[in-house]
Amino acid sequence: MAIKKFPIEAGHIMMFARAVGDANPIYHDEDAARKTEPGGIIAPPTFVQASAQFDDSYPLRPRIGEPWSGSGRNPTGVERSAGGGGGGGLHAEQHYEYHRVLRPGDVLSAETLPGKSWEKQGRRGGKLLFSEMVTEYRDQDGELVVTARSVGVKTERVVEED
Repeated sequence: MAIKKFPIEAGHIMMFARAVGDANPIYHDEDAARKTEPGGIIAPPTFVQASAQFDDSYPLRPRIGEPWSGSGRNPTGVERSAGGGGGGGLHAEQHYEYHRVLRPGDVLSAETLPGKSWEKQGRRGGKLLFSEMVTEYRDQDGELVVTARSVGVKTERVVEED
């Protein structure tokens, strides 16, 4: 993922907090937020994930007129490739390291780079192949503000259903 411009807006923060069910006033009420340690509205901890919507190539984003993998087995006609491993894989972990809080008015850019890879022996699908992706979010001044680490896992071979 490479994002050139991800503007942080107060309304976007409020809608994200509502979408994840977090009613903390620090995400939407300027008067209440002013009385907190950060001194104003800030973004929720997982907010940077919304940056994916600013990435034209984000694979999970639906595109008009194209099949979409969605969240089901084959919800819109996308066929998974046969053979060659366990399919699309699984999102196993997500970690966020905040170097400072995000505030309305910040404009982030992001770059994702490969991290570590490792294997473990599985019971049914052979080896479990783990891979880490590291996304660095920088503000409008080029300062690192968030480091996100995502771990995915694939099986060595397709697991047969019982």
